[in-house]
Amino acid sequence: MEKEFQCIFDQIQADPENQAFTKAGIQPLYYASATARINIIGQAPGRIAQEKMKFWDDPSGDRLRAWLGVNRDEFYNSGKIAILPMDFYYPGKGKSGDLPPRKDFAPKWHPQLLKLMPQIKLTILVGAYATRRYLHLKYKDRLTDTVKNYQRYLPDYFPIVHPSPRNQIWEAKNPWFNARVIPDLQQRVRQIMNQKI
Repeated sequence: MEKEFQCIFDQIQADPENQAFTKAGIQPLYYASATARINIIGQAPGRIAQEKMKFWDDPSGDRLRAWLGVNRDEFYNSGKIAILPMDFYYPGKGKSGDLPPRKDFAPKWHPQLLKLMPQIKLTILVGAYATRRYLHLKYKDRLTDTVKNYQRYLPDYFPIVHPSPRNQIWEAKNPWFNARVIPDLQQRVRQIMNQKI
């Protein structure tokens, strides 16, 4: 199985669409494992994540782990959590934050990797790009409504907002998120994490 994962990794680096990154010595940033039970799909690595080659190693990652109810060791080393962003490379800076992930990237590479991870029990969709893609939503569909109605997408998908500290204002306006959504998320994640590999 490791050969298959390595083969896809090599193909991603060799893809003409990623040549600028490869030539600059930048590797794709994601984590996939045959033992993964939970898959987290976010937007794309930020600049610092790409430089450090470590995803969610920042205040947003701390909040995400708190929301999931897992510690750093479980998150990075358990082999039970996969991380497949919508793009495996930092897309660059835009006028208001990072540029969006490339539209064709996830459809090209996610299916190949997911085929090698048949034990995924829950996919956590972080933010608008992931939820629109995987829940087949339209651009006009509001992320707040999607997260509020998260039970509609269970048991396969669990949509949440991005855990950026900037979203604390959103949380204050939507108290149901911490009161209802997070406890359910933590319970589901813990149940899956407690299963033996």
